[in-house]
Amino acid sequence: MKRVTFILLIIFTSISFSQEKRKIEYQAEIQEADEERYPGASILIGNVKMNHEGIKLTCQQALYYKKQNFFKAIGKVLIKQGDTITQTSDYADYDANSKQALSWGNVVLKDPTMTLTTDTLQFDRLNQKLYYKSYATIKDTTNTLRSKIGNYYLEKKKFIATTRVTVVNPDHHLESNHLDYYTNSGYTYLYGPSTITNKENENKIYCERGFYNTKTDISHFVKNAKLYLKERTVEGDSLYYDKRKGFASATNNIQVIDTIQNFITKGNYAEIFEKKDSLFVIKKAVAISIVDQDSTFIHGDTLLVTGKVKERIIRAYHHVKIFKSDLQGKCDSIHTNQQTGFTKLYRNPVIWSDKNQITGDSIYLKSDIETKKLDSLKVFNNSFIVSKDSLSENDFNQIKGRNMYGKFQENKLRNLLVKGNAESVYYNRNEETNIIETITKEISSNIDFILAKGVIESIKYLKASDGKTYPPSMLPEAVKKLKGFIWRESEQPKKMEDIFIRDSVEKDIPIKKKKKKKKKQKNIPLKLDEKIVLKRKKIATFKKE
Repeated sequence: MKRVTFILLIIFTSISFSQEKRKIEYQAEIQEADEERYPGASILIGNVKMNHEGIKLTCQQALYYKKQNFFKAIGKVLIKQGDTITQTSDYADYDANSKQALSWGNVVLKDPTMTLTTDTLQFDRLNQKLYYKSYATIKDTTNTLRSKIGNYYLEKKKFIATTRVTVVNPDHHLESNHLDYYTNSGYTYLYGPSTITNKENENKIYCERGFYNTKTDISHFVKNAKLYLKERTVEGDSLYYDKRKGFASATNNIQVIDTIQNFITKGNYAEIFEKKDSLFVIKKAVAISIVDQDSTFIHGDTLLVTGKVKERIIRAYHHVKIFKSDLQGKCDSIHTNQQTGFTKLYRNPVIWSDKNQITGDSIYLKSDIETKKLDSLKVFNNSFIVSKDSLSENDFNQIKGRNMYGKFQENKLRNLLVKGNAESVYYNRNEETNIIETITKEISSNIDFILAKGVIESIKYLKASDGKTYPPSMLPEAVKKLKGFIWRESEQPKKMEDIFIRDSVEKDIPIKKKKKKKKKQKNIPLKLDEKIVLKRKKIATFKKE
């Protein structure tokens, strides 16, 4: 019996203590009651003060419902929680049982990191959470945030803002429909369509998911990420941007669009140096120049684009291939200057134009700066042009020499001047029957050719020539192909997708190996048996002579 009484006493004491803990304490200059107007309420007037488990409230008037443990404050309401949180409003309701406070009318809440203003604010003391549904403005040392709906977690210093969200500072303007913002660090996590605008230069960033550090101006975006710079638009699955350094990097499905010159660069990894006007692209990198709905594609292991608008230089390194409807090419490295219109191909280059295969130690192509059409051609050292005979698989028209200089008309090679050790082999067909009548081989210092539809139309010898014409049946095998002849049709990209195909045999310039220096042998005295052998060798040599 005593044991039961003791337990009941403990339970009763606990309940009483709990009830006492949740009881609202208050005081006022005047306290009265009006059961008709406010049944069950104590009316408090003048210098009203309330205290409940660490929260303090002051106001001009209040209604206290003891049974419900509910407090309704009216006029110049001030709420304090600890030494860090203060809130003012015109009105406030406080439920001591659930520890919920509702404030409305010119609400202003402050903590050490920010100031919040709104019309209506809910305060959940149990979870240390504030939330609003009718617009609020939050200001901290760096930014001003505004949203229609939001939650603020006091302990984490974290805002979850939704619906018409803006974050503004002297440098940037951010718009989103959903973001998380930390007032102490300035970190912003974006969810859903979001745009950040640079107020200084109008550069923009768009993404549907990302991270933005408002204090350092460093951001990382995923899902439909786009960076709109002054003269470029950068797209990629993942985008990193350091605004202060003017540096951006993009990963996977990259597309860099030159908004001024119809020039696009693609790949799977890119770095953009905004202040230096440079772009670096690797991993299936390709540069695309769009002219009259006919694009030129340049692929290489590495792409580097530098320079200002209309002065850009495009460099591609290693396993370079070019595709255009009327021009294809291949080399190890390429250099294109938009200002001069020159495209230079180095290291075992080859181009295919109008049924012609052109090779040399290096090839220069000149384009018209305005029309972008091919203007001229220069081939330096070991120049060679080959075209397959139109009606034969094994017969080739050939022209070779030290250097070649060509002129284009409507992107077709029309004039060709061969200077130095010029040689040619060409097949002459009957115009009516198309039967080969003769094959001509010419040798001269310089030869000028006029071509039509990839076929030699006329020849002019600038110096004395040494030529010979053969009937097909008497053509020597040694004459059929000039020295250095290589037919590289298998390497020619026939469609755009072919530029990404790595040829099975790559022709690299051989690396000269350094000869090892022979070690000087020391003069070691011969032994007796070695002297006898050497003597016998000398005698044998003498007998042979």
